[in-house]
Amino acid sequence: MADSKEKLFSDFPPVSTQEWMDKITVDLKGTDFEKKLVWKTNEGFKVKPFYRQEDLEGLKTTEGLPGQFPYIRGNRKDDNTWFIRQNIRVESAEEANAKALDILNKGVDSLGFSIRKKDLSPEFIRTLLKDICCECVELNFSTCQGHTVQLAEMLTDYFREKGYDPTKLQGSVNYDPMEKMMQKGKDLSKFIDNARRLVEIFAPYPKFRCLAVNSLLLNNAGAYIYQELGYALAWGNEYLSQLTEAGVPAALAAKKIKFNFGISSNYFMEIAKFRAARMLWANIVKEYKPVCPRTDCQNTGADGTCYCACKMAAHAETSSFNLTIFDAHVNLLRTQTEAMSASLAGVDSITVTPFDKAYETPNDFSERIARNQQLLLKEEAHFNRIVDPAAGSYYIENLTASIAQQAWELFLKVEDEGGMLKAVESGSVQEAVNASNKARHEAVSKRKEILLGTNQYPNFNELAGEKAPLAQTCCCGGGKDHAHHECEKPFATIQTDRAASEFEALRLQTEHSGKRPKAFMLTIGNLAMRQARAQFSCNFLACAGYEVIDNLGFATVEEGVEAAMKAKADIVVICSSDDEYAEYAIPAFQAVNGRAMFIVAGAPACMDDLKAAGIENFIHVRCNVLETLKEYNTKLGIN
Repeated sequence: MADSKEKLFSDFPPVSTQEWMDKITVDLKGTDFEKKLVWKTNEGFKVKPFYRQEDLEGLKTTEGLPGQFPYIRGNRKDDNTWFIRQNIRVESAEEANAKALDILNKGVDSLGFSIRKKDLSPEFIRTLLKDICCECVELNFSTCQGHTVQLAEMLTDYFREKGYDPTKLQGSVNYDPMEKMMQKGKDLSKFIDNARRLVEIFAPYPKFRCLAVNSLLLNNAGAYIYQELGYALAWGNEYLSQLTEAGVPAALAAKKIKFNFGISSNYFMEIAKFRAARMLWANIVKEYKPVCPRTDCQNTGADGTCYCACKMAAHAETSSFNLTIFDAHVNLLRTQTEAMSASLAGVDSITVTPFDKAYETPNDFSERIARNQQLLLKEEAHFNRIVDPAAGSYYIENLTASIAQQAWELFLKVEDEGGMLKAVESGSVQEAVNASNKARHEAVSKRKEILLGTNQYPNFNELAGEKAPLAQTCCCGGGKDHAHHECEKPFATIQTDRAASEFEALRLQTEHSGKRPKAFMLTIGNLAMRQARAQFSCNFLACAGYEVIDNLGFATVEEGVEAAMKAKADIVVICSSDDEYAEYAIPAFQAVNGRAMFIVAGAPACMDDLKAAGIENFIHVRCNVLETLKEYNTKLGIN
C-alpha cells in the first residue's frame, strides 16, 4: 500500500509556476492577469489567485511550533480548547445568578457580567456568584471605568472569603479607559494609578487579567482588519509602557493585559489576523525583557526572558457591524463563519453575538442558538482537538505575513505620534476608523461589499413589522437618565453605524409610508438578456421594499404596458438587450405616458438618444444603489 501511494505522486510530472501561468494566460484570451485575477484587499496588499510551495520561502510565519515563542501557531501545544462565553447584562443579581447557573448547564463555561456602578456592593457580588464554582469556569466582569478598582476589591474579597485557590481562578476585569475615550469622548487619560492598583490587586491571581484592549469597538465600527490589529497592538503597548514606567515589572504587566477582538466575516483574513496578532504581540513584549518571578518557570530563555509573559490572551466576539434587521437569519451564517475562523485560529474564548441583537434584546431562543453555534464547532466539528490547522497553507501563511506587515506599519506610525494615548487624544485613530466606516458604507451602497438579504438578493415579501434598529444603551448600564447624562456631547468619537443601517432606514421608510410601490418588469426581446435584467432589476428595487412583479415576456411593447397598467404599477422597468432598447425603449416610454415611473434596465450605447427622448432613469451595475433608491422614493412621494 505504501508503494502504491508513492507511485500516485511520482507518476505525475511536476508542473512549474510558469507552466500554470502560461495556461492561465491562454485561458484569459488576452485579458490582463493582474486586473482579472489578482485581488487587492482593503488592507492595501494584493492576493494572488493561487499560491505554491515556493511562496513560503523566507516567511517567518512558518517557524516554530504550537506553544512555542512567538506563538503564531497558538499558545497551547496539545489541543485547541477555548471557552464558550455568554455575556449577561445584570439588572438583578438574583436573576443574573439564576441565568448563569442555567446556561452553565447548557454548554457555557465562561461568563461575562456587566454590572451597574450603583449596584456594586459585597452583598450584590455574593448574590451574583452564589452556587457558581468560580474555579470551574472563566469569570469576566465590567462596570463603569471609575469603579473598576472598587469592583476588583470586592471580587478578591469574595474569593478569599470563599477560600478559592488564586492560581485556579480564571477570568478578567474590564478596565480600558482608552476605549471609553474613543467611545464617549470623555477624558480618562489619567489612568495609570487605577491601572497599577488593579495589577497589584490581581498580582496573586496568575490567570486573571485586569487591563483590556477592546479593539472590538473598532471592528464594530467597520475598521479594516489591519487597523483593528495595528491599533490593538499600540493600545496594549501603551498600557504596558505606562505600567513599566510606573514601576510594575514587565512580566507582571504583560500577564494582566487581555485583548478583546472582533471577528469580521472575511474568513481566511481573520484566521491570519489572530495568528499575526500573537506573533507581533509576543515580539513587542519580548522587547521589555520580562523576567518571570517564579524560579520554576519552564518557559525562560537563556537570557532570562520570560516567554510565558509574551503569550497574548485573546477573546473574540463576532461582529455587530454586519448584522442586519432584514433577512435576520442570514446573521447566523455570518456569525458561524466568524466563530469558525476565530476557533481555528486558536483564540482563548469566543462570544457569538445572537442573530437578533440589531433589533431587539436577545431572547432565550437566539441566545440558545448562539451557544449551540460554538458547541457544534466543538462537539461535532472537533475544532478543539486540532492545533492551528491553517499552518503550512500557502495562502494563509502569506495572508498572515501580509497582515502582520500592514499592522506593524500602522503600529509604528502610532508610536511615531507618541503612542496610542496621544493618537486617541489627537483624534487621529477615531478619524481613521470613521473614514473606514464611511468607505465601507459607500462600498455597501454600490454593492462593492455585499450584505446578503439587504443590498443584494433581498427577501421580496419580507416586512419588518415591529422590528426597528435597537438604540445603543449607555456603556455603564445605567437607566435612561443616566444614559442621557453620560452619553451626550461626544467629541472625537468612533462612529458605529452598522453597514446595513442606511438600506434599512430606506426600506423602513417605504414600509412605514403605507404605500408600497409596485415595480413591473416589462420583459421583451432577447430571452437571455431580458431574464437576466429582470432578475437584476427585481433585486435592485426590492432593496427599497418595493413590490416587484416579474414576467415571462411580452410580444409587443403595447401589450407589456397594458399589463403594467392593469397591475396598477407605480414603476415600469423595461428589460431587454442593449441593441433592442433602440427599438423598444422610446415607444414603451411614450406608451406609459407618465402614468408610472419609467426605468431602463442597463446602460445601453443609445442612452443619450433615450435621454433626449425624456427617459431619465437607468439602473445598472455601476449605479450607487442606495442613492438611486433614495431618489426614487422622493420621486414616488415617499418621505
